[in-house]
Amino acid sequence: MDSIEPKKTLVEQVYEILLDAICSGELPAGERLNQDDIAARLNVSRQPVNSAISILKANDFVRENGRRGVVVTEIRIEQYNSIYDFRSVVEPLAVRLAAQNINDTAREEAQHVMREGRAAVAAHDIKRLLNADLKFHEMIYRWSGNHVVEASMRANWPHMLRAMAEVLRDSASAKQSWDDHQRILDGLLSGDTKSAIAAMTTHIGDAIEKTRCFLKPGN
Repeated sequence: MDSIEPKKTLVEQVYEILLDAICSGELPAGERLNQDDIAARLNVSRQPVNSAISILKANDFVRENGRRGVVVTEIRIEQYNSIYDFRSVVEPLAVRLAAQNINDTAREEAQHVMREGRAAVAAHDIKRLLNADLKFHEMIYRWSGNHVVEASMRANWPHMLRAMAEVLRDSASAKQSWDDHQRILDGLLSGDTKSAIAAMTTHIGDAIEKTRCFLKPGN
């Protein structure tokens, strides 16, 4: 018997819409959020918009900026250095744990995720690319069977998406990312844990360099 999914509140829906726009770059750093305009566009009252913005503020996606009101926060290299330092340790660990827990349905799930990713690369659709990338890594976290890994990475992923959106606008970088994903899966599904961990380590290392390059002053 399937469970009933709880219906999302208006605040949750508005929050997710705004967060998605920030992560994809539709709402870039420095963009002012006008509550009245957002409410009119989403056909809701100001209350859920204000509540959603308060949550975004608490999670450091927007900030107060004097007379300009609330604006999207800048992408800060110090924050990303900390996140990627964490990723460089946690994601290879997730691969190692996944290799121990992988089940019979893994290959079919992996093929589905890879199809979505390759299709997003072909379409060069940033939102699809970000969603597919998230699904790939969440799949690895879930396979790891470690709920702390899942929870900690879920908390940081939206911040990573903001920089990833800029990196993935480059078609070659987007293709390389999914070539890396394929190598990780090839290692996992063939039982070659060592090569899967090495592929993930290389993938994270490349992501760090590309993100830091994008975040250099003047870019």
